[in-house]
Amino acid sequence: MALTPAGGLRLHTQRLPGHGGSRPDAPAVVFLHGLVMDNLSSFYCTLAGPVSRAGHEVLLYDQRGHGRSDRPPSGYDRDTSVADLVALLGSLGLDRHPVHLVGNSYGGALALHTALVRPDLVASVVLIDSHLTGDWTEDMTDTLTVAALGLEHRRLGEQLAAAGRRKEAKLTAAADALLNGTSLIEDIAAGTPFTSRDFARLRRPVLAVYGEHSELLPGARELAAVAPDCALCVLPGVGHTVLSEATGALCDALLDRLGAPAGAVAAR
Repeated sequence: MALTPAGGLRLHTQRLPGHGGSRPDAPAVVFLHGLVMDNLSSFYCTLAGPVSRAGHEVLLYDQRGHGRSDRPPSGYDRDTSVADLVALLGSLGLDRHPVHLVGNSYGGALALHTALVRPDLVASVVLIDSHLTGDWTEDMTDTLTVAALGLEHRRLGEQLAAAGRRKEAKLTAAADALLNGTSLIEDIAAGTPFTSRDFARLRRPVLAVYGEHSELLPGARELAAVAPDCALCVLPGVGHTVLSEATGALCDALLDRLGAPAGAVAAR
């Protein structure tokens, strides 16, 4: 793992080579995690290994303010997050060829936005129960605001540290700093949901994997109905927990979509 310069920030990154080797121009697979309590580890422990073993180069990174990456006071809107990604790909030399973007929850919104504003950098998009349409901006803002107030007034991090729960205390302190010390909530509130017109403008293949009981599924159905090339995969028995509770089925769908990279040799 390393801290990689990207547009004035240092982003915490992890790269995994494709097992068996692949052509230099084969698209890398870049994973985008969700908000606040999430970071690259959620993919490292679930999808990154199987994708790498299938022969694909993998890039994981902590987005600004998350995990071990720098936490500037502002810049948490979608456009700036996409600019961070573009700078990171350039810094690592991965901008010479389009990449596959795999985004979980809010990370999927960033992946889709990247495909809209920088389609030249995107080979395909995979959404994992991602926020797309409806009132999700208002709902998410309300949820984050309540969490921020709770962290600020309950001093939960200090309580966890006093109880010897160091890892939880560290995660809680990081969430407190992100929610109460940056413009993240304001930046999310200023964003707008995607529209059918946005979906119709997509020119890259999209795979949308959603839980059967997810409240975000209607947005995915709208996307699948309008986007020129979108496959919707609905996994039974889960809601907004596809990555953690339906990992096997999700991995199968992802690997089926990615296929075998050109020039890869099966790992022994």
